[in-house]
Amino acid sequence: MSQGSVPLTSRPEWQALKTHQAELKSTHMRELFSSDPDRASRFFVRGGGLSLDYSRNRMTDDTLAKLMALARECGVPERIEAMFRGDHINVTEKRPALHIALRDTSGAPIHVDGMDIAPEVERTLNRMEQFVDDVLSKRWQGHTGKTFTDVVSIGIGGSFLGPKLVSEALRPYWHGQLKGHYVANIDGTQMAEILRRVNPETTLFLIQSKSFRTQETLENSKVARNWFLNNGGSEDQIAKHFVAVTANTPEAVNFGISEDNIFPMWDWVGGRYSLWSAIGLPVALTIGMENFRALLSGANAMDQHFHTAPLEQNLPVVMAMLGLWYNNFWGAETYTILPYDHYLRSLPAHLQQLDMESNGKSVTQGGEPLTYQSGPVIWGGVGANGQHAFHQLLHQGTRLIPADFIIPLETHNPVASHHVTLFANCLSQSRALMSGKTLDEAKAELKAEGMSDEDIDKLAPHKVIPGNKPSNTLLMDKSTPETVGALIALYEHRTFVQGIIWDVDSFDQWGVELGKQMGKGILDRLTGDAAEGSEVIDSSTASLIQLYRSHHGS
Repeated sequence: MSQGSVPLTSRPEWQALKTHQAELKSTHMRELFSSDPDRASRFFVRGGGLSLDYSRNRMTDDTLAKLMALARECGVPERIEAMFRGDHINVTEKRPALHIALRDTSGAPIHVDGMDIAPEVERTLNRMEQFVDDVLSKRWQGHTGKTFTDVVSIGIGGSFLGPKLVSEALRPYWHGQLKGHYVANIDGTQMAEILRRVNPETTLFLIQSKSFRTQETLENSKVARNWFLNNGGSEDQIAKHFVAVTANTPEAVNFGISEDNIFPMWDWVGGRYSLWSAIGLPVALTIGMENFRALLSGANAMDQHFHTAPLEQNLPVVMAMLGLWYNNFWGAETYTILPYDHYLRSLPAHLQQLDMESNGKSVTQGGEPLTYQSGPVIWGGVGANGQHAFHQLLHQGTRLIPADFIIPLETHNPVASHHVTLFANCLSQSRALMSGKTLDEAKAELKAEGMSDEDIDKLAPHKVIPGNKPSNTLLMDKSTPETVGALIALYEHRTFVQGIIWDVDSFDQWGVELGKQMGKGILDRLTGDAAEGSEVIDSSTASLIQLYRSHHGS
């Protein structure tokens, strides 16, 4: 439900933060650190196997207290309880958002509209385990009796980004029997490149689509099906090579998939939160079911921390409120994710969808236009590559861009002194963002190099780095199934908390649906199949359609 009649920006807690920001605006983080030797230890929190140093933020103890006062006023504790209780917190679709149930293996009842869903979740996990075991033990083979060597997952959005991220993140846990491939793009190049590398006798296809009607996924699946049939397979052998994860069993059966090879999806799980369900099958096939269950366990550990920890020591809540602090009180329009771990290179892309699809909204849950900014633009890249690309803008650009640095204390690949150097890079970047370099420091540095006063005066302004740029440092002992699960769950909950404050529905995505609706009509015009009297479209779209048709001789 919506928060009530008092506008967010009129609440005393919001106004107190606005006044506080004006008071803190001229304070540099250098001063905060120099005047407070215990700052780093005090602004440090642990949860779910992760540790967060958030001392490099433009904040004081008073800031934290005021942020948490706003969180309480907006009902964050109550909304957390509502999610775990199975209430319809997805208000526009009148559904729960119970991705947390997918990783709760305690056996405790979890109710959706009076029905305990825990047994169904466990049955699906057991079916996944049997399927994975059948494939890896070679009991399930291709139509010519050969062992599977490749699995191609066909999906888009949450059916693609989450599993791809986890597969890459847990590369050290691959058993090596199957090579995983992911197809999402409707650009035929992606599918064509993968089909050139795999053998139809030894390739297993997973079609991941809740509706079994998503255009990109269905078209790619048809290509895979035809490729299989044109390379030695037959209609009655499709069931040996194609498996589906969907809520639309009839359409999957019509495609040729055996009903025994169809895994469920539920309307109480949104696509971008579905990794933990059978959508994670390509991950389980690559790392084994034991490691997949460990992934769920790590996410569940973060869920329990989120559910029980006091707000001030609650890792997702702290990160959420700091992000809101910059988004709504400092004018930050973007937020960058900087994983210093090659295996986590796809994390920014997954978090883009998670955050921007969840909180990219412009009306409250009650349907009123927002009078404040909602979700920021999420972007990022793997460290230390970004240091030689976009970090320049972070350090000396005119925009305020908060950053999350993410790094494991231990690497899976101890090559020479690489990891200690990587860790040094991570710490030096966050320190440089915080500290910066003053004009006097720049001049002293140049003078020590023997430069003339005239040249110093010309060059020194260019070497000034303002600093005072906020960042978090998020650590884990090592990238394991448990810590990767906790990391993703952390950002899921962070996103939810911000949605609570902004009073938006973080679990619908009507903007995405509009693009799907318009896409069908435009496709019909491009192919010449549009019906007479079709909807009038704008002149730009019409002229571009005509340009395409002319180029293709139609």
